[in-house]
Amino acid sequence: MDAVVDIAVLALLAVTALGTLRIRNLFAVVMLLGIYSLLCAVLWTMLDAVDVAFTEAAVGAGISTVLLLGSLALVGHEEKKPAHRPLLPLFVVLVTGGVLIYGTLDMPPFGQPDNPAHLHVAPRYIEESGHEIGVPNIVTSVLASYRGYDTMGETTVIFTAVVGVLLLLARGPRPRRPWGRDERNGDATDMEPGEERLNG
Repeated sequence: MDAVVDIAVLALLAVTALGTLRIRNLFAVVMLLGIYSLLCAVLWTMLDAVDVAFTEAAVGAGISTVLLLGSLALVGHEEKKPAHRPLLPLFVVLVTGGVLIYGTLDMPPFGQPDNPAHLHVAPRYIEESGHEIGVPNIVTSVLASYRGYDTMGETTVIFTAVVGVLLLLARGPRPRRPWGRDERNGDATDMEPGEERLNG
């Protein structure tokens, strides 16, 4: 039964990912990305990674969705069609995915009790974290001390992203005016976007 649920969640993840690639409406894409994050949180929960599931639900489905919806106020709801087919990015993604999959071939089987992480790392955390860190919750001691630099880096990345989006939202949408027209007398000019007409 557990295998059926895992396959169903993975299938929903694949369908959601493909949907985000095909849809041109950015509002629908943001909603699908929020659903994708929630499905990831469900998957992490089934893998007994509850702390990762909480982070995914709060950051991926929560904060990121709100920030992306705010960004749509600046860029609009429709994605422009590309002038050419993005074959190079597709090639890069396929090669990167192939390398990552190749790198997982040497990993030990998932869930085996004799894996190195279960024989060395986990017992050390369970037996020594209370004495070394002084925190009764093992997950908290791992995130705050053993993986302190990793946690600080993740927090810094999220904080930087939030500040960047808030700065963009604070500027507000710029009023649009047609290019190549002098606003003072209405005459057409040869100015490029961003240029100023110099009158001596």
